[in-house]
Amino acid sequence: MRKSLILPYSPGDLDAIEAGDEVIISGVIYVGRDQVHKRLADAISSGQELPFGFAGNAIYYMGPSPAPEGYALGAAGPTTSARMDPFSPLLAGHGLAVMIGKGPRSEAVRKAVEDNHGLYLQAYGGCGALYSSRIDSAEVIAYPELGPEALLRITVHDFPVFCMIDSRGRLFRSSV
Repeated sequence: MRKSLILPYSPGDLDAIEAGDEVIISGVIYVGRDQVHKRLADAISSGQELPFGFAGNAIYYMGPSPAPEGYALGAAGPTTSARMDPFSPLLAGHGLAVMIGKGPRSEAVRKAVEDNHGLYLQAYGGCGALYSSRIDSAEVIAYPELGPEALLRITVHDFPVFCMIDSRGRLFRSSV
């Protein structure tokens, strides 16, 4: 089924999305890869304030390319989610329940998604230009010294993904 998700989401919004559903996202998404995740985990461990509130928000594992004229970002395709697996259960336990990337996740991440009633959404690999066309704005909000791996806030419209792990911990298994 096709479902819509407006970010930030409200409690209960994620329950209607099931493993295997196509999900069309509009709203604000945060972007960060492994170095951002490490810094977020370190901030949690040391009691520091986080650069954004996790509740109701999503993080997208993406390494953007420079923006061509007329675009907020260049190619904006997903990166491999497994690189974030060492950090994801901790972040999920602190309220970051929606993750977007590509590829399989560990059992620890699946369990964290279930325990925190979140979602793991998979973006389509090879669609960086499509995703770029769905980004209305982008800004660095933390860790600018990481260059293209800095923490970004992007605003998107009609951003297509599909649900690989739903809020009940169920996995989508393709027969293809």
